[in-house]
Amino acid sequence: MEDVLTISPAMSADRNTNITHIIKSMSKRLLGFIKKRVASPEDAEDILQDVFYQFAGSTEPINQASSWLFKVATNKITDSYRKKKLPLADDIFTPASTEEDSFDWKEILLQTDTNPETEYLRNIFWDELQLALNELPAEQRDVFIEHEMNGVSFKEIEAATGVSVATLISRKRYAVLHLRERLQILKDELLNY
Repeated sequence: MEDVLTISPAMSADRNTNITHIIKSMSKRLLGFIKKRVASPEDAEDILQDVFYQFAGSTEPINQASSWLFKVATNKITDSYRKKKLPLADDIFTPASTEEDSFDWKEILLQTDTNPETEYLRNIFWDELQLALNELPAEQRDVFIEHEMNGVSFKEIEAATGVSVATLISRKRYAVLHLRERLQILKDELLNY
């Protein structure tokens, strides 16, 4: 059953005990969840710390603490991808057409000036990219994230995993094809809206 936590400033000792109990009971499970979705154990630990910091600092009542923690963790994971550099845009995005009504993700994502529309489109892109990455087999997702988002060379990945460079390149290629297809679907939906 889900843990229920109501935070009340008047019950400081009880509040701290309850928070400590939930953190201890959820740490391992939540860290495992995060590790499956990020590139490195250090990133996972940073995200876990951010989640628990937000949890402990919350002044609003929190019902179903474990659901709340997993939702915040998912949001923090998405935010961490958004903060990282844009994945190799030429690999994921098909070339823009020459038509006036063409839609170019790179143009929207790399703009320095922001407005509500471009910010909205960026959020849609990052959410869709995260969903598409989560659909990939772990081997493909991991090599894509390591190589494109974390800037780790294939040789370094080979040394760390023992998987040959040729296999890593093949896995990344399948990931890129999947991501390109998923983002094309989103692009088509936005153009036909």
